[in-house]
Amino acid sequence: MSACGAPLALALAALATVACAEYSSRSDAEYDFGDYRGRWCLDHLGFVYSIGDVYYPSAVRCPCTCTADGPVCARPRCPRIHPRCTRVTYRSCCPVCEAFSRVCVHKGKTYKVLEEFWLSPCEKCRCGYNMEVYCTVAECPGLHCVNPTYVPHQCCPICKTGPNCFVGNTVIPAGVRVQVDEHQVCYCSYKEGTWEMHHQATCEVQERRSGSGATPEQTERQLEPRLETIP
Repeated sequence: MSACGAPLALALAALATVACAEYSSRSDAEYDFGDYRGRWCLDHLGFVYSIGDVYYPSAVRCPCTCTADGPVCARPRCPRIHPRCTRVTYRSCCPVCEAFSRVCVHKGKTYKVLEEFWLSPCEKCRCGYNMEVYCTVAECPGLHCVNPTYVPHQCCPICKTGPNCFVGNTVIPAGVRVQVDEHQVCYCSYKEGTWEMHHQATCEVQERRSGSGATPEQTERQLEPRLETIP
């Protein structure tokens, strides 16, 4: 090292020692950015707010009041966000929906606006303009039989054997008189001009007839002896 360089190095070392001693002797209170608690509040961008100021800690946070104990924030009741909302912004710390998906979602499936679809053979649905699904259930016409048959993939049952009704537990066809036993003749009654059936048949008791064609009561009367009047 040259003769001139040695004194210079010693001078720089002495200056650094004095600076370190001066820094260590100062307290935190002498610096502007020491412990700020109880003095002000900061938001997410580093802006400083004094005690008593109302501010927003961040774009999605509710307003807070700066106090000596730290920020005290209000928590208003915000409206619910629609499940089909696709873009959310925040106003006064509450979420606000700015865009909706232009489809209907029903039972995990997506449908276009005004699209119609079937949930079952009897239930037809439609996607409305407001992205809500509206369904109607089909009304089946009245049946003219007591033994309807359900066909796969068809909503309403049908009468495969035609109009009929019951005699007890027996099904008889409509439009004909049926001799159900030796005493009864039954038929399916219906309104004139329609096949609006009654479930139970109308039955008539049939009188027994002898070989001559007369009923037993008539035959018995014929066999009674006649009493002749003696003059």
